[in-house]
Amino acid sequence: MRLHDKNKKHSVPLRDPHMDMLAGIQELAPEIKARAAEIEAARRVPPDIVERLRSIGIFRMFVPRSHGGLELDFPAGMEVIKALARLDGSIGWITVVAGASSLFVAASRPEMYQRIYQDGPDTAICGSSQPGGTAERVTDGYRVKGRWPFASGCTHADWIGGFCIVTENGKPVTGAQGKPLVRVVALPARDWEIEDTWYAAGLKGTGSHHVTLRERLVPDADFFDLGTAPHQPGPLYQALPQWLPLVHGAFAVGVAEGCVDDLLALANTGKQQLYAALPMRESETFQYDLGRISANLAAAQAFQEVQAASHWRHAVSGTLNDEDLVTEGARSAVWLATTCVGIADACFALAGSSAVHDSSPLQRRLRDLHVGAQHAHAQQRLYVDVGKLALRRSAGDAG
Repeated sequence: MRLHDKNKKHSVPLRDPHMDMLAGIQELAPEIKARAAEIEAARRVPPDIVERLRSIGIFRMFVPRSHGGLELDFPAGMEVIKALARLDGSIGWITVVAGASSLFVAASRPEMYQRIYQDGPDTAICGSSQPGGTAERVTDGYRVKGRWPFASGCTHADWIGGFCIVTENGKPVTGAQGKPLVRVVALPARDWEIEDTWYAAGLKGTGSHHVTLRERLVPDADFFDLGTAPHQPGPLYQALPQWLPLVHGAFAVGVAEGCVDDLLALANTGKQQLYAALPMRESETFQYDLGRISANLAAAQAFQEVQAASHWRHAVSGTLNDEDLVTEGARSAVWLATTCVGIADACFALAGSSAVHDSSPLQRRLRDLHVGAQHAHAQQRLYVDVGKLALRRSAGDAG
């Protein structure tokens, strides 16, 4: 009997942290939807919801297991981002920031990494990748000052980082390829000043304010460099630029899924447009447009999943650190942003006048997708690099 009990105990399956996260998101879904207007009005995610998201694990999903994190496979992390973006664009966006920031700081030296996560793996990190500051070399480190925009999530962050142009005697120091040398300063959130500047057309609840540092002496230990050899083992931490476009693609798909959810919910109320002969759901015109939208969404979902899986295979095989994969990721991010904006626009138009009110989630999702598509990783100009890559590969094949 004792042996039987022992075997029975060991037959209990291990918990899957990824599935636990998705289950936790579904439990939180009704509250997120009910408080969407509150999130927009506050221009930040309320602290109690942040804590619920923290308990679900969004801040630890890409933190190494060695530091108590979940270290999810990248495609699994993208499912988490999509699930939250489907509920609310602003919450999806801060989840993007949570995941990407964990990958950013993985480039820091072990001593800094240990300080950032000394209180556990649920540390909330944010920052700005625009080089809004300068770091003047001095004897004891750097004299830093600056003002950085778009610091999404700064109102709940524990640590904040900012890109700085390194200077010496007031002049930029030259780095690789003749460009100014850029380093990242990372400090506890209490050391930064938040300027209340986030009055935006969409993603209103992200708290993407400016953050500033008044001139202060910062030791070299509080800086790290991107593009150096990884300091954390494992496929997630091989390279950073290759991952960044993909998190934006997952965000766009999640919000687009929410758009279609909202349109179907409206149609299923029996809504009938003014002067229309039939309710929306019985109209062949509506059915035609809905079919087209559904096809576009299915294509976006498939492209996003294939791209994430492809990059993950490269990461597992040790071949992720390739500039061509940055361009491939950009191709998917731009196409997904454009396609998902089109889905939002079409859903908004089909919903008619009911979509124009603040009470309609469709108008909020439309605004969130348009603002998200303005991000540097989703800009149409990146198609130039995609075209160059296609020409170079074509020339190689011809040779």
